[in-house]
Amino acid sequence: MLTGRSLCACVMLTLALPGLTAFAPLPAAAQDPTPPVVQTTPPPAPTPPTAESVPQLPVPPPDEVAQPGPVAAPQPLADGRPAADFGDLSPWGMYRAAHWVVQAVMVSLAFAAFVTWTVLAYKLVELAAARRQVSRSGQVIQEADTLEAASTALTGQRDPAAFMAHSALNEYNRSLRALDVAGPDGVKERTRSLLDRVEVQAGAHLRRGMGIVATIGATAPFVGLFGTVWGIMNAFVGIAESRTTNLAVVAPGLAEALLATAIGLVAAIPAVVIYNHFARAIAAYRQMLGDAAAGVERLLSRDLDFRRIRKPGV
Repeated sequence: MLTGRSLCACVMLTLALPGLTAFAPLPAAAQDPTPPVVQTTPPPAPTPPTAESVPQLPVPPPDEVAQPGPVAAPQPLADGRPAADFGDLSPWGMYRAAHWVVQAVMVSLAFAAFVTWTVLAYKLVELAAARRQVSRSGQVIQEADTLEAASTALTGQRDPAAFMAHSALNEYNRSLRALDVAGPDGVKERTRSLLDRVEVQAGAHLRRGMGIVATIGATAPFVGLFGTVWGIMNAFVGIAESRTTNLAVVAPGLAEALLATAIGLVAAIPAVVIYNHFARAIAAYRQMLGDAAAGVERLLSRDLDFRRIRKPGV
């Protein structure tokens, strides 16, 4: 016969048996680490929506469609220039939109180009007339037999070659009284000095205006570069103020700055070409004067020799 204490122990043992069974070791087949393969089927592909399944939004009538409002006018830049001017990328539009310093550079370069072409037109006419006169007078000197005959044939001519003949004849006449004692060397030396000075003065007369052309050809690119640097500086300031690097904002300012360099090259390149052309033309003109001077010296030497022949007692 069980006592009360024994009965309590049996009940507790009965309640603990399921828990002990849960912690029992599994058989060897149950301890296989390979997971079982589970057969899954892919979900069906979604069906594309049809026109009936897409909800249709109500379309407002044409009268109720919102019309675009007025476009706000572009605000002027910090230096007071209207921003609308940047839309015109023609040379005149870029000039109007440029800073006043860049505009002054462009105007000065345009004036320099005008001066260059004016000098070209004037010098072409002047040099052509000078070459024609010297060629005519030189031909007379070459064909004359005496210095007096050449001077008489060139009466009324005002070109340097005619002036050489007149000056040489004047020096010869002034030295006649000293020829018998001093000899012909002194008159030849004085005549050579006169001819050299006439040649130098004639060349200097034709070179007038060429210094301006040379200065324009040498300085115009740098003046245009100054305008470009100033314009690019203002363009960067505008970029910083607008807080954007959009090409539509950057490009017009850079284009108007580079226009100054373009005008500088337009003024400088013709100036250099014109200066080189006239330098060669003036050198050729001085060579013609040298030929005329040599003819005058030959006439003087011939007159001196014939004077000695005609002198009694020689």
